[in-house]
Amino acid sequence: MNIPSELKYTKDHEWIKIDGEELTVGITDFAQSELGDIVYVEVETVDETLDVEEVFGTVEAVKTVSDLFIPVSGVITAFNELLEDEPEKVNSDPYGEGWMVKIKASDVSEFDNLLSADDYKALIGA
Repeated sequence: MNIPSELKYTKDHEWIKIDGEELTVGITDFAQSELGDIVYVEVETVDETLDVEEVFGTVEAVKTVSDLFIPVSGVITAFNELLEDEPEKVNSDPYGEGWMVKIKASDVSEFDNLLSADDYKALIGA
């Protein structure tokens, strides 16, 4: 199970890369393995301002559809358009080419509520 130590995580199995006020968000290796083969990623919230834990999109696997929750309040500034044609990148490279959205955070103090890699490992029993 790949859980990079430089990233932050949520209890909803999203990973967050923090670069100043800009965040890159995707789902974790654990989440993609639990979902199975990803066949579609839908994000229709680009340029919208959302509050922490609001749904910003969905990920569809062969067996199920799961909501994606924004880890901090902010504006969705970009969607990874590669996923429109290659949603399987979420399975093959969840922390790289499989990223989902970029967010401009509106309240950086919310970063304190994110999980460290060790906290996330404890959450999933890794």
